[in-house]
Amino acid sequence: MGLRGQAEKEQVTIQRAPERVPFSYGDQIMEDSKSITRRELLARSGQVAAGIGLAAALGNLPAGAAEKPTVKPRRTIGANDRIVVACIGTGGMGRANLNGFLDHQEVDVAAVCDLDTRHMAEAAKMVQDKRGKRPAEIKDFRRVLEMNDIDAVVISTTDHWHALPFIYACQTGKDVFVEKPISHNITEGQQMVNAARRYKAVTQVNTWQRSTQHFIDAIDYVRSGKLGKITVVRSWKTDNARMGRKTPSSPPAELDYDFWVGPAVYEPYRENRCHYNFRWYFNYAAGMTGDWGVHMIDIALLGMAKSDSAEDMPQPSRVAAWGGKFGAPDDDRTTPDTHIAIFQYPDYILQWETHAGSYGMDGGGDHGTEFIGTDARLMIDRGGWKVIGQDGSERPKEESPRKVADHIGNFLSCIRTRETARADVAALHVTTTLCHLANLAYLADGSFGWDGKEPSVRKAMDLLPYRRTYRKPWSLPKITV
Repeated sequence: MGLRGQAEKEQVTIQRAPERVPFSYGDQIMEDSKSITRRELLARSGQVAAGIGLAAALGNLPAGAAEKPTVKPRRTIGANDRIVVACIGTGGMGRANLNGFLDHQEVDVAAVCDLDTRHMAEAAKMVQDKRGKRPAEIKDFRRVLEMNDIDAVVISTTDHWHALPFIYACQTGKDVFVEKPISHNITEGQQMVNAARRYKAVTQVNTWQRSTQHFIDAIDYVRSGKLGKITVVRSWKTDNARMGRKTPSSPPAELDYDFWVGPAVYEPYRENRCHYNFRWYFNYAAGMTGDWGVHMIDIALLGMAKSDSAEDMPQPSRVAAWGGKFGAPDDDRTTPDTHIAIFQYPDYILQWETHAGSYGMDGGGDHGTEFIGTDARLMIDRGGWKVIGQDGSERPKEESPRKVADHIGNFLSCIRTRETARADVAALHVTTTLCHLANLAYLADGSFGWDGKEPSVRKAMDLLPYRRTYRKPWSLPKITV
């Protein structure tokens, strides 16, 4: 079965999912929402307001079933007040983010949360070693969100588990730092933006390149017009990921696998499916296009935008893509290891490329973004940037006089001031949407128009990068602004 056949099979599986799949909540099995009356729900919602908490108040009610979740007031944090955070997701990236927050002395970490108890224990020890006090260790993220003393949460889960904790955190009066890509699909991303706006949450996506000085300097140079008329922008990242083939097996004792699957289609546990490798399965993520594309495409969009805000981020009018599993055709991944997407704008083309191998484009490294103008071109990656004139000589670089705070520091500052963070969820929804569109075009076998809301090819709207039917009892809240 080809890759598209696998993706189509996933979609069919979504429609055939059982009416109810129980999941663990502490030591209990959650019951169906039909077991609670509206009167009981309202009474328990009142208990939340009284401080009993989300999980205790909702009792047997599955996540997402409440029509109007209780919004808790957000406390005002003064210049000298400490900021209390909780970390949801403590795998490799989660512990890296945790360490970054611990480097800021104004931060206290009250809780760590993960469905893998081994990862959670490692994170708790990190806090204890640095601060002398062990945080609460909580498996269910909803129990974290019911803690009234937490100001912000750090979400470093798998991609398919970004949306629900993010939305619930906004609803419970907490600010949010979330890993990229923000969402599993376009529909989730829009609901996350709506939640942040409705509940006035400060949000920061961990696209930390936005807070790196040489990226800022390069973007300023692109916007200055010194490259001439830019006609082509290219972003790329090579893909050497290999999953191999594994047979279904029992999950390790420390992992609550059913809860880990959550709203996704249930598939048997395989050793190469969870933790880092989740990135290469459409059921949970968006492949290399979502993992690294969101970084490099974001730089492309920023260079072509008038400002860093979501309103100025350019959206394409048409998308086309091709690719496949060419480098390792026999492994278990469902996302392509070779993927080229073309985004049409009124007066330029944006190209995204990932391919098997380790070499980059045009003599560049394994990742980067290039702006090609009529007078010169600019290449940038995490190592630096350069401007090449038409004669092939390198031009002098120009550094911005402004200096920026680190990415986490910017988020913490905005928690106090209530200003918009440097990489807020609305702006990164635009960038993440392009990654999803690239996957949509690939899975839909061709190209389609894009109006900022939906593709012109209807079948693309039924593919995972656009939306999914959540596995019961989970559901995606519909937030209006």
